[in-house]
Amino acid sequence: MRPEHTYINKDITDADVLYEDNHLIAINKRAGDIVQVDETGDEPLDEKVKRYIAAKYNKPNGAFLGVVHRLDRPVSGVILFAKTSKALDRINKMFKAREMHKTYFAITRQKPHPEAGNLVHWLVKNPQKNVTKAHDKEVQGSLRSELNYKLVGQRDGYSVIEVDPITGRPHQIRVQLSTLGCPIVGDNKYGYPRGSLRKSICLHARRLKFIHPVKNEPIEIVASLPKDGFWDKFEDLVP
Repeated sequence: MRPEHTYINKDITDADVLYEDNHLIAINKRAGDIVQVDETGDEPLDEKVKRYIAAKYNKPNGAFLGVVHRLDRPVSGVILFAKTSKALDRINKMFKAREMHKTYFAITRQKPHPEAGNLVHWLVKNPQKNVTKAHDKEVQGSLRSELNYKLVGQRDGYSVIEVDPITGRPHQIRVQLSTLGCPIVGDNKYGYPRGSLRKSICLHARRLKFIHPVKNEPIEIVASLPKDGFWDKFEDLVP
């Protein structure tokens, strides 16, 4: 019987910080970290980042931190937080206006057909089961979901797929790739035969591009791939 891996809580260190200035901080999120508090009681990432900032800048009363977007718990990669209320308000507006450009990479067993394309579905989330269902047509309570994808490489029977989401819906990439016949490795919630012992799935938020909300200059943040013995095999295939 294989050993069961459990979540290990780790503090944020300088090595986890991808970008920081007076207004923003971006972290390379580990798979398994939750962004905000949930029913598990595990310490969320936003609290760990607050503690990191408070210690780094000697803020005995704590630090302000605004959550502007989320990554699912089993997903790794770049996640951005606001360090000021002004930045939080402006970044929120940029996300709503789709001015934040995100690029993900997923590893699947199946090769997508066609190898590149655009997917549009209407998604309905079941909050009790924390599962999202995709529909080909609009149904009651559904949200339109759109992404572009392309196959970027194959190795050892696995496919590496680049995904550029146009909308930002819960579990969007996971369920939409599953409808394509390409469930993400480790994502047994959406059709992969088995889950990962690491409680992770092979979906990584690689890149975030936007115009800085205060400095008005282009920013590109890139998150290195997890060093977990699996992603390493595909590092040269991920631009």
